[in-house]
Amino acid sequence: GHYSPMFYPGDFVYLLKRRPELIDSILGLDNVTILDSSVTVNKTIDGDSYHCSFHRTEGGCLLEQDERESICRHFVCPGINWESEPALAHWKTFFDQLFEYEIEINNRIAEIMRQKGFSLRDATGRREYFAQLLLAFAEIDANPPDFMRECPADETAVINRPITYGKDWPL
Repeated sequence: GHYSPMFYPGDFVYLLKRRPELIDSILGLDNVTILDSSVTVNKTIDGDSYHCSFHRTEGGCLLEQDERESICRHFVCPGINWESEPALAHWKTFFDQLFEYEIEINNRIAEIMRQKGFSLRDATGRREYFAQLLLAFAEIDANPPDFMRECPADETAVINRPITYGKDWPL
């Protein structure tokens, strides 16, 4: 619960295509920072720590895995050390490239939207912002990079790890 989720253009495109009503919920939260092309759901103070608005102690994140922003969507506990598995090396490469590609796409879309004069800060123009966002993304996504085709679309892997608690289990 220490992280403040940040939603970028690519995250909004995904939500627009699959669960658009969630965008209004995010934008309507009390403690958000809305910039031209991103929205941060600010963490709140919770005792000696912080609390993510989407996290519940009794069940984890309120958002489904595919509804989360990029960092939370791709999070795998480092304690399982999946990157050390030779059979999964291609996924390490894929996720490293995907992380860089998402940054590139978000920056390109943000620049396109800025040049067109759109900003998420303008609440009255958000409907048009999101319509233009979908168009900009479709244009960029028409030619995905090669690495997107190099990994299988679906793969199952099983990793066996001893479970330890406390300082022996790095988070």
